Amino acid sequence: MSEDFNEEHSDYKPADIKDTNVKHQLSGMYQNWFLDYASYVILERAVPHIMDGLKPVQRRILHSMRRMEDGRYNKVANIVGHTMQFHPHGDASIADALVQLGQKDLLVDCQGNWGNILTGDSAAASRYIEARLSKFALDVVFNPKTTEWKLSYDGRNKEPVTLPVKFPLLLAQGVEGIAVGLSSKILPHNFNELCDASIRYLHKEGFKLYPDFQTGGSIDVSKYNDGERGGTVRVRSKIEKIDNKTLAIKEIPYGKTVASVCDSIVKASEKGKIKIRKVEDLTSGSVEILVHLAAGVSSDKTIDALYAFTDCEVSISPNCCVIDDQKPHFLTVSDVLRKSVDNTLDLLRLELEIRRNEIRESLHFASLEKIFIEERIYKDKEFEQAKSMDAACEHIDRRLTPYYPTFIREVTKEDILRLMEIKMARILKFNSDKAEELIARMKSDIEEIDRHLANIVEYTVDWYRMLKDKYGKGFPRRTELRSFDTIEATKVIEANEKLYINREEGFIGTGLKKDEFIGNCSPIDDVIIFFRDGKYIITPVSEKKFVGKNILYANIFKKNDKRTIYNVCYRDGKEGTSYIKRFAVTSVVRDREYDVTQGTPDSRITYFTANPNGEAEVIKVTLKPNPRIRRIIFEEDFSAINIKGRQAMGNILTRNPVHKIALKQRGGSTLGGRKVWFDRDVLRLNYDERGEYLGEFQSDETILVVLNSGEFYTTNFDLNNHYEDSIRVLEKYDPNKVWTAVLYDADQQNYPYIKRFCFEATSRKQNYLGDNKDTGLILLTDECYPRLEVVFGGHDNFREPMIVEADEFISVKGFKAKGKRLTTFAIETINELEPTRQPDIQQAAEIQEEEEPEEPEILDPDHGKSEGDILDEMTGQMKLF
Repeated sequence: MSEDFNEEHSDYKPADIKDTNVKHQLSGMYQNWFLDYASYVILERAVPHIMDGLKPVQRRILHSMRRMEDGRYNKVANIVGHTMQFHPHGDASIADALVQLGQKDLLVDCQGNWGNILTGDSAAASRYIEARLSKFALDVVFNPKTTEWKLSYDGRNKEPVTLPVKFPLLLAQGVEGIAVGLSSKILPHNFNELCDASIRYLHKEGFKLYPDFQTGGSIDVSKYNDGERGGTVRVRSKIEKIDNKTLAIKEIPYGKTVASVCDSIVKASEKGKIKIRKVEDLTSGSVEILVHLAAGVSSDKTIDALYAFTDCEVSISPNCCVIDDQKPHFLTVSDVLRKSVDNTLDLLRLELEIRRNEIRESLHFASLEKIFIEERIYKDKEFEQAKSMDAACEHIDRRLTPYYPTFIREVTKEDILRLMEIKMARILKFNSDKAEELIARMKSDIEEIDRHLANIVEYTVDWYRMLKDKYGKGFPRRTELRSFDTIEATKVIEANEKLYINREEGFIGTGLKKDEFIGNCSPIDDVIIFFRDGKYIITPVSEKKFVGKNILYANIFKKNDKRTIYNVCYRDGKEGTSYIKRFAVTSVVRDREYDVTQGTPDSRITYFTANPNGEAEVIKVTLKPNPRIRRIIFEEDFSAINIKGRQAMGNILTRNPVHKIALKQRGGSTLGGRKVWFDRDVLRLNYDERGEYLGEFQSDETILVVLNSGEFYTTNFDLNNHYEDSIRVLEKYDPNKVWTAVLYDADQQNYPYIKRFCFEATSRKQNYLGDNKDTGLILLTDECYPRLEVVFGGHDNFREPMIVEADEFISVKGFKAKGKRLTTFAIETINELEPTRQPDIQQAAEIQEEEEPEEPEILDPDHGKSEGDILDEMTGQMKLF
């Protein structure tokens, strides 16, 4: 046991001496030993350095590869063994770090099976694969003249403190590391965008940087927060619709593999969140996962469900932690770029200064050598008869004295000794003209370096431009920047369970197979239940749950649904006033009891309907017979009742006792049509006034979609619809609107044709350009009376442009018609001109036939009986009792 230990822990006693009063203090050990360990892990293992963007193991690997560099591949096992001279943590960690560097495809040129970041397959054993430094690494990472060195862990070798990297390597590669008490997660960025941002910073302009992943996909960077701690990004797979029953996943999120994505889809299917037949992995060189849908399942809804419930969408939280000045710092991505560019500028300046000093030294000696040989100083008698080296040096110094003003610096004894080492062969081959040419070239090089140093910023800008021109083509942006809409899980989860109710016993759930069926539901749905006494609750779906007897209505509850309106009549108390009200239930607390009535004991709901689009019916109210009441039957229209909050008391229906309330006539929606917008950023419909306003839609109206390829189709205005990127037209469908198209018909020698037609309502994609894919569209317009200018070209350019009135040139036909040829002459362009006339709206309104309104459906429960007959029936019934 050491003396230090005995001094610090003087109260220590051997284990065999039991003393229950002794307490061992561990605070000193924790403060010293653990903090030493923590700082070592942070500084030497897990967190990258801001100057070169490398962890110590990566830096040592690259240093070893540079020492071994001869232009040929080296076995990875050999590289690992060489690196162990500098890295004291075993070969496995070195091999893993080298494979990760190689998979990033920037610094290491790989040969052999290095694994696959898409499938998660590991690399072959290190004895089978080979590597060498990439040309980019040789250009950017190394320069021993500007490298700061330190001794390796055993003192036998030197290793770099940081490598002189002249590029924001940390942002290009990204990094992830977990240390003691902190972690670092910096996402990779695009090579070309880093170069552009560096140039903009040098020009004192603003810049923004966003992640770019090798795995592709799309990314929402609205909350990226410049990569600072606390920010987040959402990354999605690229999903394409092959047909209505098959989806193809072409790209996966960063950090996920094909296997993990497939597993997440299978698990979501097993939990009933999506409904699919099978998942098929066809990945080879690129990702291809086929998701085969079950019969009757919406492909659009399934795409949203894949994003909501599987690894097709992930959220990543960056944490830009780096080592700077021997301490961990939390920075932004922009801060890292600025420090990297500043460091690059300093390194380039240092390289120029070193190069200038080297040339100056060469120039100085070349000038000395030229005078020494041309003046034949070596032939002087004093030189030849010098008795010692010092005497010879003094003689040369005296002979060179008249030329001192022409030298760059003072002549030292080392310079003279170097002159005396010139071999006779060099003196005999000396050429004065070549010497002058060499001196002039070196002076020119020094002047050029001085210009670069004077304009070091532009020199650095040229450096980044050179890197982008030389290597940028190999790094296109793979991850698309997109704005994601928020997917509500309750709207996209597959309703693959059935909900039942047992009204007599008061149970509700998915396990009551023999009871009354309510509807399809999902495991995360809620159920709204109204009782005859006016109470209602909202409770989660379960297998079997007691909710209470006297259930009046139960259905799936949609949160924030303002269009489902409940029409209610209720009696306040046992013999109280009857009220009528309309309200919506948008959000409540689960399993909390609410009341439609005023809470008076013995209150009761006497009439109830749930209307998904705010419909308002007419009811027929029959009062109990009373001699003082002149009319015992009257009607009430719910459309005259305002929609208020669910806690509102309502309007007085009658103060008299009610015999019954029955439906007289169904009504239409009082909420009007649904206003719909189209957001081109996310290619989705919305009701939130984002994007282009498409109009107000009734339930039977549709949307026309026309693609650049000539395909068109119609869809409903469901928010789950997905639309393609190549949309030419997306608008409310009007079956009577006439469209005019001008096209090059590939079937007719590519002559220009014109056709006028109306799009048909069809959910299946059809092409108005025809079946030949080589047919090209020139223009498409919905102008009522379009005018076209045909400009001739080629050998026919002498002809005056032809003006065509489309409605006079060709009549309206079906969209499959060929159309009419415009001309056989060579065409340069066809332009659309301003029309000379507009449709007469008043005349069109007069021509339009007035549609007779449909007779409302009458649902009189008394079949047209008079009030007297009804009164007699009610009186007779009362006599029976």
